[in-house]
Amino acid sequence: MNKMPKALRAALALQPRMRRCARHGPDCSGRITWEHAIYYAGRQVQRAWAIVPLCWFHHLGAGLAKEVNRHLALQRASESDLSEFPREDFRQQKKYLESIYGPI
Repeated sequence: MNKMPKALRAALALQPRMRRCARHGPDCSGRITWEHAIYYAGRQVQRAWAIVPLCWFHHLGAGLAKEVNRHLALQRASESDLSEFPREDFRQQKKYLESIYGPI
């Protein structure tokens, strides 16, 4: 597991969206934790779009759904964000997950 850079952590802490669960469900419960939903070459992607805020239930509890979390992260990524990772077809993954869960 990679340690999040201090500058990224500080920038994310200032964003209001990082203070509530991205899954917005009636079953949300517990403190907010941040999940690195995207990995590249076996390492966590240290970009704001790749980190999803989740309540305890959706991150560490019975509500965990990694595929949904990946979908949420990829929906926030721009084309230029995805082009930084040429050896992984994140565009195709984004398209596939969008066909299942819909656009955000």
